Amino acid sequence: MRSPVLNVPTPAYLADEEFGLFTTSVRRFLDSHTPRAKLDQWRKDGVVERELWTRAGEAGLLGLSTSADYGGGGGDFRHEVVLIEETTKRGLDGWGVSLHNGIVMPYIESYCSEDQKKRWLPKLSSGEYVAAIAMTEPGAGSDLQGVKTTALRQGNQYTINGAKTFITNGQTANFVVVVTKTDPKQGAKGTSLIVVETEGAEGFARGRNLDKVGLESADTSELFFNDVRVPTANLIGPEEGRGFYQLMEKLPQERLIIAVQAMAMIERALEVTIDYVKQRKAFGRAVFDNQTVQFKLAECKTRATVARVFVDHCVGQHLEGKLDAATASMAKYWLTDLQGEIIDECLQLHGGYGYMDEYEIARMYKDARVSRIYGGTNEIMKVLISRTI
Repeated sequence: MRSPVLNVPTPAYLADEEFGLFTTSVRRFLDSHTPRAKLDQWRKDGVVERELWTRAGEAGLLGLSTSADYGGGGGDFRHEVVLIEETTKRGLDGWGVSLHNGIVMPYIESYCSEDQKKRWLPKLSSGEYVAAIAMTEPGAGSDLQGVKTTALRQGNQYTINGAKTFITNGQTANFVVVVTKTDPKQGAKGTSLIVVETEGAEGFARGRNLDKVGLESADTSELFFNDVRVPTANLIGPEEGRGFYQLMEKLPQERLIIAVQAMAMIERALEVTIDYVKQRKAFGRAVFDNQTVQFKLAECKTRATVARVFVDHCVGQHLEGKLDAATASMAKYWLTDLQGEIIDECLQLHGGYGYMDEYEIARMYKDARVSRIYGGTNEIMKVLISRTI
């Protein structure tokens, strides 16, 4: 069910009645478990309550695109898109479920052994495990080849040492995919992904729940690994040194997810703003009756319509296995740039109230800013695109 603000038809890949029914079930879940009072409380707490993960697992909302053979929903990326759009339009931007479902679980299903899949995926699907991926370090952001965290093999164990920061789900996660160097001399070829199950893991410590400009309910944290020992059976993939390539293969989906989130927030911002300017009175008439306001919203609607068509195209390409890294980078950078621009215009149309934190547009303004940074900065996206020219 598309936003009434944009008259873009539902793409064929979402036209099946199944997705309408699924959208309704997601909305019912959110109505029951994420009322505005809870959203406000989670922002104050700096974390979405752990119980929401358990309830989402019970409702079948975790592991949507993971095979039913491993306890998942047996769906595909379309189901993830519905969940992303509905949570974003609800203002639940701080809940790291899209990372859990659409970023971490695909690493496990795509690269792990059958035994590892059977060990981990059912727990991730039920909510017993909450996932995080520990990439960024204090000295290594978009440059993943610069990772300093090491995992040195000793017999049938790895000993992990290093520090990570800006980790989504960092305070809640008990299943962390850590980007490490198993051979620091080999650069990218020495990078490996290793799972740390944090329960009882000696030497593992959570640092600060970081104080951010926006997304206050997201528990974005520091993580520390001080001689953390894990079995070699926790290596993702059949051999060491495949981590960088695994990351590169999965990053297009991560960047598409960010674009989908940006599109949903753009639509939400327009809905909220159009409703506001049609009700708000100034100089004896609705703010919307001012032609300057009408023109500004006409511009925003036009740009948002173009963006929606592009996002739908990219999702369709991804479903067919045809979305290349450069196009995913285009979607990520262009949609998040547009997200910032349109939300800024919408805040302006709210006047002074737009700067008040209790108004949705103010929260969107704060929450949107990081989308141009995470998943690879937009400057890095342009570097990647330029290599195809």
